[in-house]
Amino acid sequence: MESIHFFYEDITFTLEAPSLTQSWIDSIISDHELNVEAINFIFCSDDYLLDINRTYLDHDYYTDIITFDNREPGTSDIESDIFISIDRIRDNARDMNISFGRELHRVIIHGILHLLGWNDKTDEQKQVMREKEEACLSLHPNYH
Repeated sequence: MESIHFFYEDITFTLEAPSLTQSWIDSIISDHELNVEAINFIFCSDDYLLDINRTYLDHDYYTDIITFDNREPGTSDIESDIFISIDRIRDNARDMNISFGRELHRVIIHGILHLLGWNDKTDEQKQVMREKEEACLSLHPNYH
């Protein structure tokens, strides 16, 4: 049974080739010698994610992704809910002049990298995170 799931809230969007994305994520997590208990990706609108940001993080701004690490203390199997704004992905892809699919998968793997222990609070961490994102994208069949 697959432990990576995709859900849709407040948007008209469907992930293309979900099994390919699941396999890609699984391989990256396996490379870090971890297992997946359950990862739920919830693709949503800007307003939906803004509400999550306000309610759970007390942040009053739009963002492209919020990753909740739901692991019990002392356990290593990944359990998470990852919310991704499709509106932000579209705008960011347009602003950076890259494909929607590439930006979507960059953000998907960004959330996974957080769960694998990578942070992006400092400029140095942001640089390392971006390099990790690019390395992971190079492993995706559609983006290498």
